[in-house]
Amino acid sequence: MLRTALMLTCLSLPVAAQTLGDQQLSIVPRTVAEAARIATVTAPTSDFTKPEPFEEKPAGAATVRARPNADAFSQFSGNMPFAHQMNFQLGNALFTKTWVASPSSTLASDGLGPLYNARGCQDCHLKDGRGHAPEGPDDRAVSMFLRLSVPAGSSAQDIEDWIATANEPTYGGQLQDFASPGQVAEGQMQITYTDLPVTLAGGEVVTLRAPSYSVGGLGYGPLDSATMLSPRVAPQMIGLGLLEAIPADDILAQADPDDADGDGISGRPSIVPSAEFGTPMLGRFGYKGGAATVRDQSAAAFSGDMGLSTPLHPDPWGDCTAAQTGCITAPHGQEPKNRDGLEVDHASLDLVTFYARNLGVPERRDIGDVGVLRGKQMFYTLGCTGCHTPKHVTHRLEKQPEQSFQLIWPYTDMLLHDMGEGLADNRPEGRATGREWKTPPLWGIGLTPQVSGHSQYLHDGRARNLLEAVLWHGGEAQAARDGVVGLPATDREDLIKFLESL
Repeated sequence: MLRTALMLTCLSLPVAAQTLGDQQLSIVPRTVAEAARIATVTAPTSDFTKPEPFEEKPAGAATVRARPNADAFSQFSGNMPFAHQMNFQLGNALFTKTWVASPSSTLASDGLGPLYNARGCQDCHLKDGRGHAPEGPDDRAVSMFLRLSVPAGSSAQDIEDWIATANEPTYGGQLQDFASPGQVAEGQMQITYTDLPVTLAGGEVVTLRAPSYSVGGLGYGPLDSATMLSPRVAPQMIGLGLLEAIPADDILAQADPDDADGDGISGRPSIVPSAEFGTPMLGRFGYKGGAATVRDQSAAAFSGDMGLSTPLHPDPWGDCTAAQTGCITAPHGQEPKNRDGLEVDHASLDLVTFYARNLGVPERRDIGDVGVLRGKQMFYTLGCTGCHTPKHVTHRLEKQPEQSFQLIWPYTDMLLHDMGEGLADNRPEGRATGREWKTPPLWGIGLTPQVSGHSQYLHDGRARNLLEAVLWHGGEAQAARDGVVGLPATDREDLIKFLESL
């Protein structure tokens, strides 16, 4: 299918094709006057006595009502035309579908594994929310897994600052802790925590938990001695299509890799190969910006998490390696005459991508509360907006109305930042170093307990509340973190109240 491409120049890269979806699109360029108006609308506020115009609608017209239950993240975009709603519901059915191993009588649902982390998308993203770290030996890590890699001597990627790594030779790119009948699971993630006390102004002590990761019960022999482990908790799913629709030029304009303005913030764009388009593109998704589009991210999850083949990853054995002979000789669900010869065919991947792109962002709560407004002012004053950019305006998209020309409030700059040694996983991913992470969006973060039933945050769920998440910030965010430590208790409470309103 033809696509209309958005063209951008990424650092020293040649001009690369960039798209916002898999449907035929028509992007309306901004006029000079329109760009000037957008710059005014997205400029940081200096008035904290009242909410800003449209602040209660973090996704613009796509914002949905904040349901008072666990379904708050499972609604379609508030401005979705009726004609598109069936595709969303079909995508939801595939997202919540439970896959089974081959051979099976359920030919429309077979092909799982042979090695895998989950049997369905919603196993990890329950209610489209955030996963959690295991809470004990009996709590299997269905919504959390370990990335695996080893250093590589050279890189085939023609991307500036690319750090060459390779999958672990025996176990592949991630540890799969489940296996189909007759197969052996790769192993089990093991976590130990060390207490790390932090004393706040006024004498209050907060005890952080510093995690350490290892692998037990290895099913295929030892890991390579140079293996790097990095944990990943499934992130929330809301607003992905709107993040995909932010103009790349707007994101690149915020990059300051050499900290030329001297503010201590030096964000860098992640540039990654897109499986969808076969070219380097701006990395928007994943904790280190490892995926360029929602479709790229969805296909990678089908392959790596569930061992299912898609048009972008046609291998029917997912992350299995040549050393895992039982895996690569096991039955699979690919049939030449059905589903395009794939386990997840083109139409199914389209529907899941559409669903993921259109999960609605709930409206804000209590935005006029005095404590929330004071907390917002502290968020700005402490410099948190140096990475968590409050506002963006998306592209005009003639055939994608849900994401077209919306003023959105995701609180992210979509860039990589050095977050210090405390949060470092010491595992590079593409251009991202072992200390860098992409700024996560904050919209919906206050609804995590309601949707997900817990209050764990950060890439590995180590933070058990929002204050702990803030106290783990270091590197480029060290000054802001130290500012929070020095606040009077009532001011810290207001800051957290503001975050809970997002």
